[in-house]
Amino acid sequence: MTEQELLGPRASGEALGTAVLKAVADDFQVDEVLDIPLSGQGEHLWLWVEKRDLNTEEAARRLARAAGVPVRAISYAGLKDRQALTRQWFSLHLPGKADPDLSRAEDATLRVLKQVRHQRKLQRGAHSANGFTLRLTGLGADHKALDQRLESLKQHGVPNYFGSQRFGHLGGNVHDALDWATRKALPEQRNVRSRLLSAARSYVFNQLLAARVADGSWQRAQVGDLLAFTDSRSFFPAGEQECSDPRLGILDLHPTGPMWGEGPSPAGGATLALETAIGARNQALCDWLAYAGMSHERRILRLPIGGLTWHYPEPDILQLEFVLPAGCFATVVVRELVDLVPAGQTDSPCVF
Repeated sequence: MTEQELLGPRASGEALGTAVLKAVADDFQVDEVLDIPLSGQGEHLWLWVEKRDLNTEEAARRLARAAGVPVRAISYAGLKDRQALTRQWFSLHLPGKADPDLSRAEDATLRVLKQVRHQRKLQRGAHSANGFTLRLTGLGADHKALDQRLESLKQHGVPNYFGSQRFGHLGGNVHDALDWATRKALPEQRNVRSRLLSAARSYVFNQLLAARVADGSWQRAQVGDLLAFTDSRSFFPAGEQECSDPRLGILDLHPTGPMWGEGPSPAGGATLALETAIGARNQALCDWLAYAGMSHERRILRLPIGGLTWHYPEPDILQLEFVLPAGCFATVVVRELVDLVPAGQTDSPCVF
């Protein structure tokens, strides 16, 4: 599958040029934002960990081995990229145990920066946002055009697509999900099942969002929409009055799209008609998600970019800094600017 099949049209027009992302791990930096006051006491040890070229699951296994606990005693809020420099929280369940010596887990790829006790374990999805510092190198694009587009993105946001890394190489996760859906069965391995169900939901959501980007309705509320605030998982129906809510204009309130699961969509009007059509086009995957017991949820269609700043340390380098809500993808911001190419290549786009 191509990037266009996995995501959809850009909202800002054609790419302004090309660049390389992740030539080295430090070009893609992520800092988890966690708004939870830690008490300093309790049976859970929370760790602020910096990792480089290391995925979250392997970091958890290393921390577990060093602490002498099973990996199920390790919790984290979210998965972070392997090819990146990331800082995120982990928690270790240590009832009746002293703080372990974690130095055996540390090397050039992992450092424990801070540790604090707390009464509760870290829950998945507990972080409120992620802060990003991205360096686009090998930049082949006009600075003035980039500045104009970045100003537009700051004002209007970008489509909240799931990044193509959610779908595996060339959409392999979607192909695997379709295979299981056709057989009306679920993988036995929990991590495989979770990965494929997530890819299936994300793929169908992206198709819905692509349709609304194509007709221009992704940025505006219409009667029948279900609206949600940026940092809320709850939603409410849009009537005539809600469609003129001033909070839509300041990117605080947004129309949403479906994360498919059991039961009909609670949307109405033209929104329901479109969602029904997209669901019918992907009937096998939607039926499979319901069969797996997934509940119907909503995701905002528009992604506001918090604190967006940028500069050019060198003529061929663009550095971006911004904050996104948890579960959103920095690469969809970059996609509205340039095509990404592998290091050393300048002519053909690379999927990220």
